[in-house]
Amino acid sequence: MTDPSVVIIGAGVVGAALADELSARGWTDVTVVDQGDVPATGGSSSHAPGLVFQINGSKTMTEMARYTVEKFVELDSFSQVGGLEVATTPERLAELRRRHGWAASWGIETHLLSPEESVAKHSLLDAGKVLGGLFIPTDGLAKAVKAVDAQLARARERGVRVLPRHEVLNIRTDGGRVTGVLTDQGEIPADIVVCCAGIWGPRVARMVGMELPLTPLAHQLAWTGQVPELAGQTVEASRPILRHQDADLYYRERFDTLGIGYYGHRPMPVSPDDILSVDAAEVMPSVLAFTPDDFADAWRETQELLPSTSSAKVEEGINGLFSFTTDHMPLMGESREVIGFWVAEAVWVTHSAGVGRAMAEWLVDGHCSSFDLHECDINRFEPHQLAPGYVLARGCQNYVEVYDIIHPLQPMEDPRPLRTSPFYARQQELDARFLEAGGWERPQWYSANAPLLQGREIPTPGEWAAQYWSPIVGAEAQATREAVALYDMTALKRLEVSGPGAVAFLNRLTTGDVDKSVGSVTYCLLLDTDGGIRSDVTVARLGPQEFQVGANGNLDLDWLDRHRPADVHVRDITAGTCCVGVWGPRARGLVQPLTSTDLTALRYFRGTRAYIGNVPVTMLRLSYVGELGWEIYTTADMGLKLWDTLWKAGQDHGVIAAGRGAFTSLRLEKGYRSFGTDMTHEHDPYEAGLGFAVKLDKGDFIGREALLARGESVTRRLTCLLTDEVVMGREPVYDGERAVGYVTSAAYGYTIGKGIAYAWLPASLANPRQALHIGYFDQRIDAVVAEEPLFDPAMQRLRG
Repeated sequence: MTDPSVVIIGAGVVGAALADELSARGWTDVTVVDQGDVPATGGSSSHAPGLVFQINGSKTMTEMARYTVEKFVELDSFSQVGGLEVATTPERLAELRRRHGWAASWGIETHLLSPEESVAKHSLLDAGKVLGGLFIPTDGLAKAVKAVDAQLARARERGVRVLPRHEVLNIRTDGGRVTGVLTDQGEIPADIVVCCAGIWGPRVARMVGMELPLTPLAHQLAWTGQVPELAGQTVEASRPILRHQDADLYYRERFDTLGIGYYGHRPMPVSPDDILSVDAAEVMPSVLAFTPDDFADAWRETQELLPSTSSAKVEEGINGLFSFTTDHMPLMGESREVIGFWVAEAVWVTHSAGVGRAMAEWLVDGHCSSFDLHECDINRFEPHQLAPGYVLARGCQNYVEVYDIIHPLQPMEDPRPLRTSPFYARQQELDARFLEAGGWERPQWYSANAPLLQGREIPTPGEWAAQYWSPIVGAEAQATREAVALYDMTALKRLEVSGPGAVAFLNRLTTGDVDKSVGSVTYCLLLDTDGGIRSDVTVARLGPQEFQVGANGNLDLDWLDRHRPADVHVRDITAGTCCVGVWGPRARGLVQPLTSTDLTALRYFRGTRAYIGNVPVTMLRLSYVGELGWEIYTTADMGLKLWDTLWKAGQDHGVIAAGRGAFTSLRLEKGYRSFGTDMTHEHDPYEAGLGFAVKLDKGDFIGREALLARGESVTRRLTCLLTDEVVMGREPVYDGERAVGYVTSAAYGYTIGKGIAYAWLPASLANPRQALHIGYFDQRIDAVVAEEPLFDPAMQRLRG
């Protein structure tokens, strides 16, 4: 079998990295085209200031940055002067401690510095202004154009063609599949086209009818004249690159001058259609005229932080275009509509080589083994998140928030509300406090439940964990275990899978055996070919050829749709339906009088179609909170009637409405995993404690062969820890002074009276009563490994 022919559109840092990585893996029928000259093509790579700060709250983004640094050092395209982030407010100082924790979690060396130590690292700083710093020795300056040249040179040596001055006019397709790229120099046949066009990405994607949620925004970069303290400096940079995030600023040296980048100005979006061609641009297409008025605050703040600049002047500047997305993350993967059209977009220099490697592995091997890409997959978005107005609004807001301190629960504020369940009016009447999930307004707690606090002692967490929290959360959790509660589960993705081949299809894609009687519900996993977990799902058999799949998001829809045969239909039914969870020891007493269906006969993990009053429903005997009850589904038009019927009947049973805060607490008490937080593509079922969901004896399924090998050697485990304090997730776990893992989900267990934190740990440490510590800001919190589940281990309450 011959390798496919690949055309990479864009010869910037991403396209060059991909060409290098593909050819290193033996794919040499590769052509790189760009409308500009090579290696300075005129895109964002050509003017990028080159500062590489690796630390990120995302493990994936940090790992891709680390790989970029390592590769650029190898290519002699990186000046490893280190990176220094300084705090001028107490809030930022605390944030630097949190970032120090991320670094420990992801395995990056960092050092917290005193004000004096910060000034010793960067002598231009005003010692009286700085409260502390975070130093990352391996950060530094990427020489983007040099890295492009070096990577393309290696690719050429392996047979890759690089064609500068080739403007892409169209992408040819036939029968929903890519066939070639039309340029102003002729047509290039292709089996695979990868769009690495950066700020032009949306224009290229539209050539195959694909909407790319990317907004080019102008970002100010200015250069001073000579700074007195730098006078006579003969090396490009001797001090660390510097971030002053309290004022949205960063700095880098260029011999005796200083480069100043600024995110504090008004968002300046530019339509991709208005970006000039290489020949029409005065400097380059990605460089717009500097607007000094927008830079005035930046210059004042710079002179305060770096007093030596007071006698210097801003000599030059640009408004340079960079790509922003709706959620800060890159856009990677294959189009759902056109086979063979891939994108690697919204990637900055910092992560470029990592993205190149990830894309090469994905293309050559069919999956990425080096990084977990679920946060980056282009098919993660809901339809409303592709609306032009949404893309513009979120891109601009994300620009504003680049250096903001973002709480883990902090929702987007605008545009909202977008998606509301049929229960929304009733939730407002109960004074629900809403957060946001996938566009849905989702109650976190209900202020109307404040009377529940009487007679209860709900511990208050620390200042950070107490944001987006109320003691009502604890009261709702306890009340659920005491009586019965209604939970809005409408935001859960629901897919209908039907057709003559549905049973064989689902058995092929999942780890469970779904070929059971009508009414069965199966908890199982979706795996990739390497045995990594793509998702966890519940599969309810509602008819001989009809299933309802409870999924985690659009990536599950994309995965099923890509693999389905012609005799299977996959349909997203989420928007047209709704779901309420009715859970608690009094759940049966509430629901049974409303239906003629015998609910005592509906065993755990069984489902049925029934009526609740006048409302036709699908009832599944499941519980994410570890209590007796059901997920009850109906169509959106009947949702309000369903809620009102349950609410009225529940008044004699002490019913409450409860929010996501209580749900998360109860979930962790029961030890239920959450995909995307507790386990991702990089983990397998045995590591994650989900081996029970794998039925190796049912026959072949995707990932089975890989699992046979992975199951023989488990070196890490998802482990339950108990603490006396509440943490928030992503914190490092220490064995003595050695960082050994990181926290995934965390909450306070209001019915067990302890803080709960799940964490990835070496298997050798995942033993009950093992004493450890969690790094939380400037604290070390005692933690001990616990056996799970913490609540109802005999499953008596679940089974009723």
